[in-house]
Amino acid sequence: MKKAILALEDGSYFVGYSFGAEGEALGEVVFNTSMTGYQEIVTDPSYKGQIVVMTYPQIGNYGVNDEDVESGEVQVNGFVIRELSPIVSNWRAKKSLHEYLLERGVVGIWGIDTRALVKRIRTKGALRGVISTEGLDPIKLVEKARSLPDISELNLVQEVATREVYYWNEGDWDLKKGYILKNNEKPLIALVDYGVKRNILRRLTQEGARVVVLPPYETERYIEDLKPNAIFLSNGPGDPQRVVEGIRLVRKYMEKAPIMGICLGHQIIGLALGGRTYKLKFGHHGGNHPVKDLRDGHIEITAQNHNFAVDPDTLRDVEITHINLLDETLEGFKHRYLPIYCVQYHPEASPGPHDSKGIFKEFVAMALEHARA
Repeated sequence: MKKAILALEDGSYFVGYSFGAEGEALGEVVFNTSMTGYQEIVTDPSYKGQIVVMTYPQIGNYGVNDEDVESGEVQVNGFVIRELSPIVSNWRAKKSLHEYLLERGVVGIWGIDTRALVKRIRTKGALRGVISTEGLDPIKLVEKARSLPDISELNLVQEVATREVYYWNEGDWDLKKGYILKNNEKPLIALVDYGVKRNILRRLTQEGARVVVLPPYETERYIEDLKPNAIFLSNGPGDPQRVVEGIRLVRKYMEKAPIMGICLGHQIIGLALGGRTYKLKFGHHGGNHPVKDLRDGHIEITAQNHNFAVDPDTLRDVEITHINLLDETLEGFKHRYLPIYCVQYHPEASPGPHDSKGIFKEFVAMALEHARA
């Protein structure tokens, strides 16, 4: 077992063992509280620029398959776990997590006290860090961590978003048939890709929409050509204030077509409406976050993955629809007069509970109504 070190900007370091690729991984260190779904997590584009720590102690026991991916690549900069399972046991598994990360050049570390690490992040906030299997001098690694730019300074969307227009026709996954292909015609929803998770595309398709995915740059030109019935802003990594074209896009079309956003898309809409965003201390990452729907009072357990939030006190002409019960941060709102609706959490799950998937049905119905108008 090859030794590896995780060093943090606060001067602390953890010694463990290497898995995946050898080398160095650099990024902001955050933790995820999901008990399963590590394959969906490492392929989620919203984690670009970050090293992810899993709080659940044993990871890798069911291996990796071809279906449970949220993008075409592993997106995390590095991966940190307590115990790497020596056994892969699942009828869908094609390879181990170690083999998967090795093939994609992603550095991981296991065998460290992840409980102590998470407590440190909760106390001090997200920390810049370095995983190394080569240079094992902790003092030099700490200095390297301190030299990293803050994630707010990086334009991460351009690293994960599509550069081409494409249509999506894959719906939900069936136990016997795999992903269901659907040939929907209306409504046509233009999804702006800031780092979209595939299950968002699947959920919209499953609910009856025809989905066309657009790059985040020069988007207005595509929308003018395609004339979609609604616009959807996806999740993605980094600071929403850097997505200037997205903010401008919402302002241009908010009186012309229904608009929905998830996660980064939610934050972009908030900024477009004159609100402000701020960075959370250590973010919300996991599949077990309780959210209250203020419209009827019911509670949903949600999947979340975001580092920034919208300040509800800076918004005007909106109805606050959802709040987080852990820290009372804003989780959703809709415009009082315009067909604009957005949520901070991930109703598409993957991984996580399906309590909120009805949101997609609501938006597709809104888009279909606009198409008939």
